Amino acid sequence: MSILLALSACSARQFTTVTLYDSPHSFVRLEADPTVDSGRAHSHPVRLTPEQVAAVLGGIIVEEPITRMPLYDDLSIPRRHRAFDDRLTAFLAPLLALGLERATSEEVITFYFSKQLSGVTREVTSGGLFVQGEEMHVILANHRSHTNYMADFGAAPTTDDRLTPMKSLAPQQGRLAFEPRNALRPSQAGIWSKFFQADKRELIVAYKELPPAPLASTPSVETPRP
Repeated sequence: MSILLALSACSARQFTTVTLYDSPHSFVRLEADPTVDSGRAHSHPVRLTPEQVAAVLGGIIVEEPITRMPLYDDLSIPRRHRAFDDRLTAFLAPLLALGLERATSEEVITFYFSKQLSGVTREVTSGGLFVQGEEMHVILANHRSHTNYMADFGAAPTTDDRLTPMKSLAPQQGRLAFEPRNALRPSQAGIWSKFFQADKRELIVAYKELPPAPLASTPSVETPRP
């Protein structure tokens, strides 16, 4: 059983090839995609403007569960809201566009943001994207997922969530949607689609059908927190 668990952890891990941005709380990276062995390489490099990437990010919607618990859920957040606000989109879109231009057909672009909630708990938003033909696949593996850091008690997690940005840390309560709906394509039978099919963490978007979205403002040097 221990061997099987170790192999499972290794198969989920991504291997960084290029770091485009890195800070203690966030990063954007190019990483080797282990799924390309299936014979379906990505359409990289591809040149998109930050405004084209922003149009995709701005259309991703999180639908929170109908029933939410006041003690465990942040009721100040609307039940239906954008996954990436204007400030985070303005910060992320140029980096993702750069990643798509530099990526090879065997790489994906990953992103990661964390926010310290307490001495033992962090909140993580992470995922990745790649282009296949005229479709952009966006995997939002974690959206404000909570994780506990137990190193002080001698029980640190066996995997570092910074090493696995496209792996869900916990079951995701919210469902993903996209606006406009006519730009959304049905999930295919790829490895990533099968991996995230249960909780619908992958969106496939016909990005060329979206008008470019102007960036709200020039992103600041400081990393925005989701």
